[in-house]
Amino acid sequence: MSENPLLAPIHGISLEDYSAACAKLGSGLSEQDIATALGVELPVWQEVNLLWPERMKQDETFHIVTLFGQYFGQADQHPKFNGLKANVSAEGADNTTKIKTDKAFYDELEVARQVAYDYGVDGAQWVVDTYGISLGDFQIAASNWNAELHREIAADFEGYNKKQAAYRAKYEKLFSEAQGGNVADDIEF
Repeated sequence: MSENPLLAPIHGISLEDYSAACAKLGSGLSEQDIATALGVELPVWQEVNLLWPERMKQDETFHIVTLFGQYFGQADQHPKFNGLKANVSAEGADNTTKIKTDKAFYDELEVARQVAYDYGVDGAQWVVDTYGISLGDFQIAASNWNAELHREIAADFEGYNKKQAAYRAKYEKLFSEAQGGNVADDIEF
């Protein structure tokens, strides 16, 4: 069986390289940082950044997208990006490590981020502002916790929902108070 031609590197940049680069872009690295780490000029990186998504669109099997997600979640282990991080505060760095190693912390922030959106706040930016965790690092954590999350839901669906509801109530209260209450708080039936 022949290799899928859609997986061939573009200008020497493999799908694994591209996926890790995208994760690191989302973690605050600049396009120039990415190009330098990949050993290419900025315009080459920018072209690759246009061409890989086009290949993903051509792949009717979704194999490339699946691999992209897998490699995205492994970006911290990619040899070209290993140790390359955006400048963040010490607290942000600690929280970034924590969200990747502490599932309960991840679970809580996943709910908090969604509740922020529900209250009209940019949830990803709220996580950055409150915890110093970039969208890219958050998504890497999400990718890494995905399989365990599915196992937890399968093992104890009711317990999982109860825990999520408690987080939701906590953050609904927080965002409601920050906005001066909910619109219908003073309505009596």
